[in-house]
Amino acid sequence: MEHITKAKIVFMGLALTGLVSFKISRNDNEQFSKVAERPNIIFILTDDQRFDALGAMGNQIIRTPHMDKLANAGILFKNAFVTTSICCVSRASVLTGQYQSRHNIGDFSTDLSSAALANTYPSLLKDAGYKLGFIGKFGVGKHPPHSLYDFWVDTEAGEKSQPDYVTIGKNGKEIHDTDTIGHAIGDFLNQFGNKDPFCLSVSFKAPHEQDGDPPKYIIQSRYKDYYKKVSIPYPLTADPKYWNQLPDFLRTDGNFGRSRWKGLFGTPELYQENVKNYYRLITGVDDVVGDMVKKLAQLNLTKKTIIIFMGDNGMFLGEHGMEGKWYGYEESIRVPMFIYDPNLPHQTASQMVLNIDIAPTILSMAHVAIPKGMQGVDLIKLIKKQIPEREDFVYQHYFLGSPHIPKEEGLVTKRFKYMNFIEHNYEELYDLKNDPHETLNLAKDPKYNTVIKGLRTKFTQRKAEIAKPD
Repeated sequence: MEHITKAKIVFMGLALTGLVSFKISRNDNEQFSKVAERPNIIFILTDDQRFDALGAMGNQIIRTPHMDKLANAGILFKNAFVTTSICCVSRASVLTGQYQSRHNIGDFSTDLSSAALANTYPSLLKDAGYKLGFIGKFGVGKHPPHSLYDFWVDTEAGEKSQPDYVTIGKNGKEIHDTDTIGHAIGDFLNQFGNKDPFCLSVSFKAPHEQDGDPPKYIIQSRYKDYYKKVSIPYPLTADPKYWNQLPDFLRTDGNFGRSRWKGLFGTPELYQENVKNYYRLITGVDDVVGDMVKKLAQLNLTKKTIIIFMGDNGMFLGEHGMEGKWYGYEESIRVPMFIYDPNLPHQTASQMVLNIDIAPTILSMAHVAIPKGMQGVDLIKLIKKQIPEREDFVYQHYFLGSPHIPKEEGLVTKRFKYMNFIEHNYEELYDLKNDPHETLNLAKDPKYNTVIKGLRTKFTQRKAEIAKPD
């Protein structure tokens, strides 16, 4: 009552006695309706899942029937990218809807500031009355905001920046991280499924490797025979000539992408086993998604719940002689993404979309105002052609630096990709239309002088734009 003025009290009293007539406007009705009809939202994030590691994206080997069903009934984005291909930065971009230049998370130890956290999609949904759940790997900073959430299952285990795949469960027995997450999803839905609208963020470790020397893909034992009789074809750029044509500062054993390649893909036998293990981990995630969908149906939540799925960054599976991500090649920066909304028809979307679009899209779905500091767009408005298509985006990767991960930035357009390894002033230019596998660097080709000059200028402009404070 403290927010109701005396004038309003008098007005309401007069209305009740019939001395004043009033009606709710159409806009008021629409607003009340929107609040009453706010959907539940589940956001699923996998770790290191590249764009083509999904059946719905054309992969004929991997088994992902549950995710495929959602993608093929929902909106499947064929050209989804991350603005920085490393988990800590990408996850901060997902939460804030911002490029690294604005949110300033550039490593694994820095936390979001309290002001930045207040403008993330979970905080804004909490303010709007949503129940919040988080399950899995938070991945931003050393002090995740567990008090913000009504339900919290953190698998990062203290100071580690990566969860362990195998831990000891509540029953004292070993359990795989994917199974831990699956059980937690069921627990959350049991507790919060039929209360206020909820937003559940689920963050898998899979299919990220377990760090080590060498790193390993640690699978659930029940998937060990999956893909056993399949021969995984080598990608085009796994041919050694593409590694050999890279610049000297990349073509060293100090390059993390190369050192991991040796331990995981360095022989034909290792390649077959570890790509299959990568696929097995994704199939494990798919089964959890299937169980989640069944649970939603059991609770009569299917028509009330929107499911959004994406990978936090891509992954080299031998391309350019590497295993990992970080660099600006397609396999590293391009990810799977779909939105399943039971109230929208299926659509395959060709527009260029980004990880920074997740936060504004979720807020718009919940009828919550999008802060002006968010740099992404509402994907539903984009596919409905209510806003212009994106023509390009800035790529940034500044973590570590040479020799381990040389720093790189650039501009990706629908036709061309311009990248610069800034410590070495080494430029790359690829014609994605005619060379989708990025086999030929055109940066020094005289025929492309005008193109590269234009892209340099555009990149400089765009980089300055995205760095401006809101």
